[in-house]
Amino acid sequence: MTISPRRRTILFALVLTATILNLVDRQIIAVLKPVIAADLGWTDDDYGTLAAWFQGSAAFALLFTGWIVDRLGVKWANPIGVIAWSIAAIAHGWARTMTQFIVCRAALGATEAMGTPAAIKTIATIFPPEKRSFGFGMSNAIGSIGAILTPLVIPVVALWWGWRAAFVVGGMLGLVWGIAWLLATRGVSFGDREGAPATGSPLAGIGAVLKYRRTWAIAIAKVLSDATWWLLLFWMPDFFNRMFGLSGLELGPPLAVAYGCGAVGAFVAGWLATRLIAAGRSVNHVRKGSMLVAALLVTPVPFALGVTEYWTAVALLGLAIGAHQAFSTNLFALIADVTPAAEVGRVTSFGAFCGNLGGMAIVKIAGLLLTAGLGYAPLFVFAATSYLLAVGVIQLMIPRIDRPEGDVVPAFARAH
Repeated sequence: MTISPRRRTILFALVLTATILNLVDRQIIAVLKPVIAADLGWTDDDYGTLAAWFQGSAAFALLFTGWIVDRLGVKWANPIGVIAWSIAAIAHGWARTMTQFIVCRAALGATEAMGTPAAIKTIATIFPPEKRSFGFGMSNAIGSIGAILTPLVIPVVALWWGWRAAFVVGGMLGLVWGIAWLLATRGVSFGDREGAPATGSPLAGIGAVLKYRRTWAIAIAKVLSDATWWLLLFWMPDFFNRMFGLSGLELGPPLAVAYGCGAVGAFVAGWLATRLIAAGRSVNHVRKGSMLVAALLVTPVPFALGVTEYWTAVALLGLAIGAHQAFSTNLFALIADVTPAAEVGRVTSFGAFCGNLGGMAIVKIAGLLLTAGLGYAPLFVFAATSYLLAVGVIQLMIPRIDRPEGDVVPAFARAH
């Protein structure tokens, strides 16, 4: 029996909420960086090291999480991932030494790695192919709410109860989410484990998709584009603090507006791509054209270094963040376009693995460059060119986008 529209809406809403919590938990440390650094005596290089540990652990965990998601199915992969990373987030509230923070960040990165393949597979499962762009766009757009809320809410929580409480509050919300998901999926069978291998190791599962050029095209594009995303996610609060003297509650509005642009970019990209494909435009032209436009919109980001009024910098960085989310929405949809249904989790996982390696490198390099006094100029120049390079790689390695035969991801879940 097909599940009711109400149940389907609840499940999609929970997926969107999980993406919000994922972003909130990872971003708390970035928003509170000036406060925590002053309290614990961190340098820019120390912060870059913590960010690199987060990215590195997430990257290597992604070698396994896609396989886990494909094996477990979305019904169990979602709550296991959210509850695990929520516990890791809560642990930050008791960390005091650099070693303890490294352990907490590594644990958070490894467990949050469940989020991306689980969300992509869930959306690919509950949406038919022609509506996936909308689902991915909504996921990126609503997920950006986490980036908007964090700089507005977390400083208030830290002001009232201290910065340690902010980690605990964020983690507790995830535990509540896990209970809600288990209640909402009672009696539901998503059918997304059909064709999944019954035996084999996680690395063997990853290896099965590495023989395709499409997998490597997605992976390289993720390295280039995600590096800029992680740079802005982890270092943008520091940029406004360093360049314009903003800290604490003052950081809230500019960060919220900048990340709000991400929500707009994701939503518009998903909606527009869906409309264009429904109108008969080819998937090849829609995906590549959308990504090219997004890449061009990132190119002005270095001009943020020369402005004297911080709202102008907010506009430039917000444009880049919106463009990234538009690019990412179409890149995730590209995975579903060119990958057989049974391999979506693994391809997504490997792409995210590579993207996190790019993020790991850039956040550490940022700490080293800033400690050396070189500023943000080389970082922003890289950001301005990274998406154009990614588009070039996709065109070179996937000359034409055609959906694979056997795209059997079920359009909707079933209940027994």
